[in-house]
Amino acid sequence: MELFPTALADRMKAAALELAVLAGHLALYPSGLVGERRTTAGSPAASGATAGARGPAARPVVLLHGFVDNRSVFVLLRRALARHGRDCVESLNYSPLTCDLRTAAELLDRRVTDLLDRTGHTEVDLVGHSLGGLIARYYVQRLGGDARVRTLAMLGTPHSGTAFAPLAVADAHPLVRQMRPGSEVLRELAGPAPGCRTRFVSFWSDLDQVMVPVETARLEHPDLIVQNVRVSGIGHLALPVHPTVAAGILRALDEGGPAAGARDDAAGASSVA
Repeated sequence: MELFPTALADRMKAAALELAVLAGHLALYPSGLVGERRTTAGSPAASGATAGARGPAARPVVLLHGFVDNRSVFVLLRRALARHGRDCVESLNYSPLTCDLRTAAELLDRRVTDLLDRTGHTEVDLVGHSLGGLIARYYVQRLGGDARVRTLAMLGTPHSGTAFAPLAVADAHPLVRQMRPGSEVLRELAGPAPGCRTRFVSFWSDLDQVMVPVETARLEHPDLIVQNVRVSGIGHLALPVHPTVAAGILRALDEGGPAAGARDDAAGASSVA
């Protein structure tokens, strides 16, 4: 008898947090339109000297935002990464006029190549929120990005498509259609990916109102090394800013992953909250 009131209270708390996050993000949004300074070889970030980070901990990180968003959504996550020794962090702003996520994935390919050339590293880690996770997946699975990406962390990404009703008003936008169940791009990503070396970590929330059903943010693929991480009590917008999720991302990036071709046998959902 107490389950329903508890569930209702959790949903109300999550909704209140979503509104607070939305208000804060709207205030920061203009700052995300300004280009960021790129890391160069010889800078403290490139060498990993600022936080004593060496080896795997010093891998550059590239962040990818979701639909009609920009890099400002990652302000708090960038701070968490920097405190953890990840000072070489860059964001990819793809244009809201982009009509095909494959185009954004090709842009990501060029950005990763440029970043590795500038810093002298051989691998990066990627973090993608929502649509950004699909773009990163396409780069890794379909454009050979697994040769350069150690870990891809995805937050609220519609791996099998979302039936979120309010998006119907935006269905005229090609990117929205590509996030719908059964789209051509999602069928491509569901296809064989033998030998993919990247480790995938997908964070999904039980109260994510944009992922319909919420389980669409779980990644299931027989050829991929996958860990699904269940987050309790927060919504879609809160995923990139919540400290518990940030801690989970840091752990995922630090853990690296199994050897190439190995399977993650502990791929079931686990709770970080």
